[in-house]
Amino acid sequence: MSSRTGFDLGQYGYRTMPKDLTKEEKRLLSSVFHEVDNGGKGFLNREDLKIAVAEIFGYKPSKLEADHLMESYGDSTGLTLPMFLAAMTEKMSKADLDGEIRHTFMAFDSQCRGFLTAEDLEKAVSSVAPHIPHHSIQSTFRELDRDGDGRVSYKDFDSMMKYNTEQL
Repeated sequence: MSSRTGFDLGQYGYRTMPKDLTKEEKRLLSSVFHEVDNGGKGFLNREDLKIAVAEIFGYKPSKLEADHLMESYGDSTGLTLPMFLAAMTEKMSKADLDGEIRHTFMAFDSQCRGFLTAEDLEKAVSSVAPHIPHHSIQSTFRELDRDGDGRVSYKDFDSMMKYNTEQL
């Protein structure tokens, strides 16, 4: 996703779009909100939010993550249901993005080695975009292969796929 190699799509207006929640997802989030809202106060405080995230995503968020959600979506009292829905919609979209990245990596890693080679990238790109020049693919691979060992790990691939999306 480097501007040097031509993969920086942000300059063309590309943005990760948050997905719309299905009725089932809205019901689940609303149910969790009301279940965790101790005393029916109409909002979730920081501790309530941690419990809600644990119920929805299966992990307890760090203090930093909870603080970020509260500051980004809440007000001085906490998160109301609409604020909670907005926050969880974004988290669900990012979770979907992680799954898509993992799926894409696995598609490129056709031999299930846990890393990509220049040949893997060349094969994948040439099958979907045969007009991209060989030297551009090689240049991109060299940029991704940070340690120069001829392999791109999942961590490096994930990093590249998320490059500059954190501020969207």
